[in-house]
Amino acid sequence: MLAHRERAHLVIIDIQDRLAPAIDEVGSLIANAVRLNRYAAHFDVPVILTEQMPDRIGATLSEIGDLAPPQAVTVPKSTFSCWRTDAFKQRMLDLRQQGRDQIIVAGMEAHVCVMQTALELLAADFDVFVVADAVGSRTPDNRKLALERMAKAGATIVSHEMVAFEWLERADTSEFKALLPLFK
Repeated sequence: MLAHRERAHLVIIDIQDRLAPAIDEVGSLIANAVRLNRYAAHFDVPVILTEQMPDRIGATLSEIGDLAPPQAVTVPKSTFSCWRTDAFKQRMLDLRQQGRDQIIVAGMEAHVCVMQTALELLAADFDVFVVADAVGSRTPDNRKLALERMAKAGATIVSHEMVAFEWLERADTSEFKALLPLFK
């Protein structure tokens, strides 16, 4: 199945100040989450940012939050699965009513909040795309196990470039030219 921009919603989970330094290879995760934000802004794809207990773990990293599209929504939470937070769940259901049933997931930690959210979104009949190069955990083993488990449960594992090129659909457009610098 391909990702379609008119059916998509980007969810960036818990890329926060105090958690980020502990994440393995966090630099590439952040860079790819920034790219996803830019793709979403370019294609007018809705974005939701979540923050796990922001009073303790901090806010979304400024490089992620500042580049989110203006209509992006930030949802604070204390649950590991975003789906178990009422504001998040309602946003997902509202967007599904608008035909947005493909959830593009990035964030941390892959084996906790990302995985639990992805599994519950799958159980709620969403199409879930987990962006492997934009998710991370404190250890590579936990990230690997989480990606395997999500794939086995039915999530489509993709890269940020897969998402971009699927949303683009063609190379002979001004959209392609505008996004080309993000691929270098």
